[in-house]
Amino acid sequence: MPMTTSLFRLAALTLLVASAVAQAQSKGQPAVIFDMGGKFDKSFNQAGYQGAEQWKKETGKTYLEFEISNDTQRVQAIRRMAERGASPIISIGFAQASALQQVAKDFPKTQFAIIDAKVDLPNVQSLLFKEHEGSYVVGAMAALVSKTGKVGFVGGMDIPLIRKFQCGYEQGAKVTNPKIEVFSNMTGTTSTAWNDPTRGGELAKAQFAKGSDVVFAAAGGTGVGVYQAAKDAGKLAIGVDSNQNHLQPGTMLTSMVKRVDVAVYNVLKGWKPGVSVLGLKEGGVDYAADDNNAKLLNPALKAKVDAVKADIIAGKVKVADYMADNACKF
Repeated sequence: MPMTTSLFRLAALTLLVASAVAQAQSKGQPAVIFDMGGKFDKSFNQAGYQGAEQWKKETGKTYLEFEISNDTQRVQAIRRMAERGASPIISIGFAQASALQQVAKDFPKTQFAIIDAKVDLPNVQSLLFKEHEGSYVVGAMAALVSKTGKVGFVGGMDIPLIRKFQCGYEQGAKVTNPKIEVFSNMTGTTSTAWNDPTRGGELAKAQFAKGSDVVFAAAGGTGVGVYQAAKDAGKLAIGVDSNQNHLQPGTMLTSMVKRVDVAVYNVLKGWKPGVSVLGLKEGGVDYAADDNNAKLLNPALKAKVDAVKADIIAGKVKVADYMADNACKF
């Protein structure tokens, strides 16, 4: 019995020491929590992952990570990182806002950050984007290349943030061509709307059937189905968040890039509390130009689009923000 008791105590002590070592190693180590769709969603989460990887490559340091696979995991995941001593803890996506707010109150000395939402606490950095500005620019581009005078928009989950993309896109298209027709559809009302490429493809096909020849998808992983449908129909598509031009070269007119990578990288380089808002002027949003869309984005078109972009940066064009009053007024 004494021998058994000694072994039991030794095993318990070993586990305790291992736990303490793991916690010590985690302390001060940053953490990134990716939301639904995962870090390889080819869109929003992946942009955040690329920012974290850039920081890792430059500094030689490592970070903890977790990928949310269902809505119930958010509080637990953030809390677990905080308990391990991680800091800053970066939550990718507005859907983590309430969970982060709950945990951040319990760990006032831990630094937190959230992408795409505002959490008003002294230990939280909130990073927001002027998605409406970037969407306006690609909307203008869509109107400039459309031969039918009809363009489309496929959103992911029907929430104000995605309506913000839609409204900006519609403004850009209609200011460029007042006679243009814009078709819009949302994929769904739950978080599964971010990862439903089959439904995305169906919505795009329906818009093409009505005459649309350019479609902009702001739908996370669902957009992959939209781009495939555009390729199959011989139409053009516009990607979102990450540069998605490479997914269907020759079909992708451009991508409305949202520099989530820059936001994550900046937090890892130097966390600071408060709200940061990134628009065209700050390099937070833009359109993507590379070898994959070079033939579509000819110099004459690029010059016109850059003029639109310059007018927004200079304040000559004010883009209406849907989220300012929950309506698209322009």
